[in-house]
Amino acid sequence: MESSRALASSPLHKTPKSWKERNPRTSFPFATPKQLRTSCSYKRSADKDLTRGVGLGCNGSDESSGFARILKNAVIGLAAAAAVSVSGCDSSALAESLTVAFPASRDIEVNRVQKTLVETWGLIRETFIDPTFNHQDWDSKLQQTMVEMFPLKSADAAYGKISGMLATLGDPFTRIISPKEYQSFRIGNDGNLQGVGMFINTEPDSGRLVILSCIEGSPADRAGILEGDEIVEINGESVAGLSGEVAAQKLRGRVGTTVIVKLVSQQGNDKNGPSQREVRIPREVIRLSPLSSTIIYHQLNDGHMSKTGYVRLSAFSQTAASEMENAIKEMENQGVQSYILDLRNNPGGLMKAGLDVAQIWLDGDGILVNTVDRNGDMLPINMVQSHALTHDPLVVLVNEGSASASEILAGALHDNGRAILVGHKTFGKGKIQSVTELDDGSALFITVAKYLSPALHEIDKVGITPDIQCTPDALNSVAPFQSRDKTKASSLEMDSCIMVAEHALDEVQQSKGTAS
Repeated sequence: MESSRALASSPLHKTPKSWKERNPRTSFPFATPKQLRTSCSYKRSADKDLTRGVGLGCNGSDESSGFARILKNAVIGLAAAAAVSVSGCDSSALAESLTVAFPASRDIEVNRVQKTLVETWGLIRETFIDPTFNHQDWDSKLQQTMVEMFPLKSADAAYGKISGMLATLGDPFTRIISPKEYQSFRIGNDGNLQGVGMFINTEPDSGRLVILSCIEGSPADRAGILEGDEIVEINGESVAGLSGEVAAQKLRGRVGTTVIVKLVSQQGNDKNGPSQREVRIPREVIRLSPLSSTIIYHQLNDGHMSKTGYVRLSAFSQTAASEMENAIKEMENQGVQSYILDLRNNPGGLMKAGLDVAQIWLDGDGILVNTVDRNGDMLPINMVQSHALTHDPLVVLVNEGSASASEILAGALHDNGRAILVGHKTFGKGKIQSVTELDDGSALFITVAKYLSPALHEIDKVGITPDIQCTPDALNSVAPFQSRDKTKASSLEMDSCIMVAEHALDEVQQSKGTAS
């Protein structure tokens, strides 16, 4: 799965901070921080400005470190950009400066991209997680790419050379998107989206463009499009070779227009293999809320009826934590006795949102996540006097579609002893990307660090194995339950993982009762 989790209406985003420390006309000075880091602390903030909304301080210091600047534009989602604002432990960074001279193209557009090339090269040189740059001479790579770019006659071809240079790093999450793609990436920050309402992703190994999920009640959902369906054509044009973001642009459009999508479905196959179908989907205004909730009523063995708060979080958007907080407060007022937090098929989003959500459930000053930079230095991120909204038993549902910020949250809740994990092993994306808006309006995503769970468990390419698997054997002795929300009741009643989660919560509550 690549770093782009694209929404066929509009992705979640933040506006990154442009890097201004260079003269794009003739040269590119850059700084390489070389200080050591110890630990950082994290405190929730009501500040809505994502570039300032999180306070991370190292040992009480307000000074700025190089690693802090890297994490300031951190992205933890598969497509949605995340932001954390960090204060470092040591501001005494050593810097080296380099002037890069290059032959200027006579083509104005290509000349502009030449400057973007140098800007990109410098950012990679300073912050990319692998200081060997995939065992190659990165300075020579700039020279080679500049020579290849010089005779080109179009900006698209020149951007292609930058993408080719980045591809040599061997990291699919490090990439550049054009100004047009970036503007599309930023659409919908106010939550008013125009499109079909599905999340899509290009698998890096197969190149297949697959449906991650559909927003409940959206045109795509009403059209019967299912998770795992593959998109092969949009309006009669093949999507082969397209990134998730580019394909999402083709799916978006003005309200009242339609888009024709050809799908290949692996579900309900006949003897001839996967089935194909074309679907005409109307475009509508879609409000993207990452959270839905209901109360599940479950009869205990003693005959009493228990209330379980069910919360499904589909993405770590700007509003995820505040919506989560409101939902829990409301359910606490209704006498809920336990909770299920559903992170299945949640591919990530804002790192800030993931950390904020974790502290809704946790007390104290424990570790939320550990980050490891390019030098192998580890930076634990701790809570600051966190106060949980509830101490009721909690189960977190995960599966192979739970990635990035979902894995950070699941790891934080599990390793701090707050939650039982139920489901299937998570995706295993334990890398952090920064996002920087470049001078020409394009944007550069760079893998700058990796993260480990609070208990130092490796996540990248490994995933998190739940405490309880959703298998037929796990359904033994599970009693039926129901939701008072009839629109959700049938789907919840058929969900085996929710049934297993309910059974696990019953056992927790019964053990507490025995101990008392």
